[in-house]
Amino acid sequence: MNPIDALPEFHADRLRAFLAVVRAKGFSRGARALGQSQSSVSQAVLGLERELGEPLFVRDGRTIHLTEAGAVLQRHAERAFAELAAARIELGRRKELRAGFLSLGASDTLATYFLPPLLMAFRAKHPQIELRLHNRPSPAVAARVASRRLDLGMISLPLPDRLRLGGRVPSDVLRLTVLAEQREVVICAPGHALAKRKRIDIAELVRHPLILLDATTSTRSFLEAQFRAGEHEPKVVMETSSVEVAKRFVGLDFGVSVIPAMAVAREVAQRELVSLALSVAAPAREVALITSTLGPLSHATRAFLTIAQSALPAAASRARGSP
Repeated sequence: MNPIDALPEFHADRLRAFLAVVRAKGFSRGARALGQSQSSVSQAVLGLERELGEPLFVRDGRTIHLTEAGAVLQRHAERAFAELAAARIELGRRKELRAGFLSLGASDTLATYFLPPLLMAFRAKHPQIELRLHNRPSPAVAARVASRRLDLGMISLPLPDRLRLGGRVPSDVLRLTVLAEQREVVICAPGHALAKRKRIDIAELVRHPLILLDATTSTRSFLEAQFRAGEHEPKVVMETSSVEVAKRFVGLDFGVSVIPAMAVAREVAQRELVSLALSVAAPAREVALITSTLGPLSHATRAFLTIAQSALPAAASRARGSP
């Protein structure tokens, strides 16, 4: 048997009555302080004494004194009520978003190029909430949100078809809010043969040496689906988990790559790289915030969702129950 199970079951109302008697130095005065009858207070203390199997007070006429057991109980009961009062205060602060934390996950690309303005807006409104950012590929973020190891995640959709989260498909455990479309582009060096092109399709892309993001990324999952659909065999000369590494080697003309357009806007504007539209038959990709359907959302999580949707009014944000 668990030793804790053998302890007396202290009831809060009995402990409260006991402390009122101690502080008022009498049963009648303690009852008045609580707004109760002296009989009910006496019964509460008697119930405590029965639970403990020993007296808590020495009664000498109208005077009472704590026994040794009573003094021990007083010390711990006051500490317990103080802790409960502190818990009530802290819970109130968290509800009012004056304390607490928000843990969120995002891929390097989304954390670098999409998430910062949302975090800035959240921090401006709720500066006392601690932010904990975890950088992982979208499938890994989805798994952590589904298991409630993260409060929310920012991911690229669609998630891989093969992805299962704790034995379930994503739609069972994830609730998502779409924020914006995400467009992949082909990038090449300014001196590359494709640099003067505006658009390229998958069939032609696979004839060029490719520097691709690795299999942990949603961009690679998206491309692999396109390759399979057209029965193409790509010429992959390099794999990397980093968009920045891919851009660097594309700039050195090691090959061409496919990355989210948001991640290359600066280099294209400065003519360090060239981007081409990628023609695909697949539906548009999307950036979404995800939360777990298992249990309630924290106050900080709900506040972030509200800010994210209002900060991107042109994105026509919408909520969906599943990816």
